Amino acid sequence: MAEPRPLRLLYFSWLRERIGTGEEELTPPPGTDTVAALVAWLRTRGPGYEAAFGTTAPVRCAINQDFAQPEATIAPGDEVAFFPPVTGG
Repeated sequence: MAEPRPLRLLYFSWLRERIGTGEEELTPPPGTDTVAALVAWLRTRGPGYEAAFGTTAPVRCAINQDFAQPEATIAPGDEVAFFPPVTGG
């Protein structure tokens, strides 16, 4: 049986600073199949993750470079990026 493919996670701006890395590959536990479930699991990975995702209101997400809502489905091998809201001017 093939091993599940990990997610490629990208963190930008202050998320990267709090977590301590800009990119990692992780295989979340079974049942972690939405952005919201992934964020909930990431919070359990340590103080940096808790600091980054303690309040999710200012965090945006993209799955495979398409903006995604918390209820969006993720799958093994997806690229999931987390970033603060972008403002223009």
